[in-house]
Amino acid sequence: MIKFTESQNKAIAAGITSLSVMVVIAFVTLIFIGIGKCLSFLSPAITPVVLGLFLSMLFKPYYVWWKKQVKNPSIAVICMLTSILLPSGLLIYTSGAVLLNHTFHLISMIPDVVVKLSEWVNSTFPEAHTRLASWGIPSEHLLFFTEPARYYKELSSTIASSYGDTMVKTGFGLVKYVMGLGSYLIMLIFFVYFLMRESLTGKDYVNMLPFLKDDTKKFVAQQIDSFSDILVNFFQRQVLICLIEGCYYGVGFLLAGLPGGFVLGFLLGVLNLIPLFGTIVVLPFALLIGYFGAGCGFVVFITVLVVWAAGQVFDGYLITPKIQGDKTGLGYAGVIFSFFFWGVVFQSLMGLLLAIPLSAFCVVFWRAVKERYIRGII
Repeated sequence: MIKFTESQNKAIAAGITSLSVMVVIAFVTLIFIGIGKCLSFLSPAITPVVLGLFLSMLFKPYYVWWKKQVKNPSIAVICMLTSILLPSGLLIYTSGAVLLNHTFHLISMIPDVVVKLSEWVNSTFPEAHTRLASWGIPSEHLLFFTEPARYYKELSSTIASSYGDTMVKTGFGLVKYVMGLGSYLIMLIFFVYFLMRESLTGKDYVNMLPFLKDDTKKFVAQQIDSFSDILVNFFQRQVLICLIEGCYYGVGFLLAGLPGGFVLGFLLGVLNLIPLFGTIVVLPFALLIGYFGAGCGFVVFITVLVVWAAGQVFDGYLITPKIQGDKTGLGYAGVIFSFFFWGVVFQSLMGLLLAIPLSAFCVVFWRAVKERYIRGII
């Protein structure tokens, strides 16, 4: 029998422990990948349920308020939906035509903006066309420099034809439309279900697991409550923040003289529900319209930029700290990374919907492991 020294035993134990940890990590990673693949495949069926759950989280306090007033849960749901849908319908009826006109006006300005942008690029960077051609850029894309109007027309027709071909080839246009209506109906059903269901605490969940020890039940209940707090705090507070930002940017862009300013500003704020998404998608377009749009120019461009910069300061130092604080436990950078990472993993809307829940689970899991196991070792 081979005998090892104490140092050799420690080295062997450390090696086996490291190998075991790597095997566990690899196994957990494979499980997550498998779950991700399944969720990505089933996302069309799961997405309405998840949306219903998130909307119920958002409107739960309002529903609870109505329930206290009328006492009956069903009547409370009807009153809540009526108080939301009726003003929304009136707003759409009175202002919908104006918003549509602003939207169509923006769309009609795109060809002129493309032409002016092309002229500006050609005058500022006269060798850009030749240099890009030497890099092997396809000639159809170089039309942006030589014939911008034709480039926009061909790009628009390509997008329209590809969409039309897809619809014709699949033959599922009507089916997709019906399924879309079905998804909204399913979302509404689950929204009402989650809304009316009594909120369960971590203690309620662990009571369904009688085989756990008492101290384990208490520990698991704490983690479930922490996970729930992160989700509820993020979605309720972040939606409120985005609505405030949307109204601010909408009014600010409108006063700046930007064509369709309220539509663009409101979109910028609301789309920031996914951090930086609205800024990345809407702000460049707003700045292009502000500089090259009809009746616009450098003054409008600078004003729009100032309104956006002031909004960033306003959000960073007042809105988010006052409303959101550090309730999620993720941090701003962590939230951005969550949307990016899980969006890439799932490659669908499901990734964006589950980004915060999955990241919150990871945060809660890490805190639990650190508190229960790692802290005692160090």
